[in-house]
Amino acid sequence: MAKPLLELASDGEVHRTADAAETVADTLGLSETDRRETIPSGRRRYRNRTNWAVSHLVKAELLEKPKRGWFRITDAGLSILADDPPLLDEVFFREHIPAWHQNWRAASARNQKQREQDAGETSTVPVANSTESPEERMDAANDEIRSALADEILTAVKDMSPTFFEQLVVRVIVRMGYGGTLRDAGQALGRSGDGGVDGIIKEDRLGLDTIYLQAKRYRDGNVGRPEVQAFVGALQGFRARKGIFITTSAFASTAEQYVQHIDTKVVLIDGQTLADYMIDFGVGVTTVNTYEVKRLDSDFFVED
Repeated sequence: MAKPLLELASDGEVHRTADAAETVADTLGLSETDRRETIPSGRRRYRNRTNWAVSHLVKAELLEKPKRGWFRITDAGLSILADDPPLLDEVFFREHIPAWHQNWRAASARNQKQREQDAGETSTVPVANSTESPEERMDAANDEIRSALADEILTAVKDMSPTFFEQLVVRVIVRMGYGGTLRDAGQALGRSGDGGVDGIIKEDRLGLDTIYLQAKRYRDGNVGRPEVQAFVGALQGFRARKGIFITTSAFASTAEQYVQHIDTKVVLIDGQTLADYMIDFGVGVTTVNTYEVKRLDSDFFVED
């Protein structure tokens, strides 16, 4: 799927993934029977493989996604295509395109770190090799699926309106256990009107403390120290002790360093972290398949 997709995109135009799936299916000569074949989740197999091929090409930085559900070729993609490789698969990406491995590995490391934090453990990220157990391979596959889903989520969020983003922030925070009820949090958001904050929510259902919010939907560029410093100044004006700055973009290192050296507690949530929270707390996603991994119950096989 990958090479026909890259060839399709070689015209430099922006292509819709759904349309590309049909074009590639025609190019590969898939029959109607082939096109009706589904995977366990019920999705058409050729469409699912097209989506994954796009994800791999994006991770390899041969394609880019200007908006949700669309893609176009990059200069690196044109360069690779000019070399006419026989096959664009994971072996080729791993051997010839460092960006592909680096991007997947970064996503895997991020997910591994989250699992360790959830379990209260610390360790190094395992390197994939032929000695991996089936469970380890399943973890690696889960990381790959999760990374692709996070990219889809972030692209979708950036395409929505600022109002939608504010409502999304409320849902995520409430699912995480803050803000009291969804109704309370929804009413609080945007009520401040001015003063440099976008909303005020309860830290708990009893409202024993409050958290001030700043929600910024940025398409491009990082949030720098001046924006965060302005938010902190607004918090001081409200005599607030806690704040959350959420963005669809990322934070500059100067902004991250700044919040580590101030008395006010400010949590910075970038776009990638927001996408991870949405996956973890089931906001904007749905479960397609659940796989159980079972082990032998040694206590069962004990005779009296």
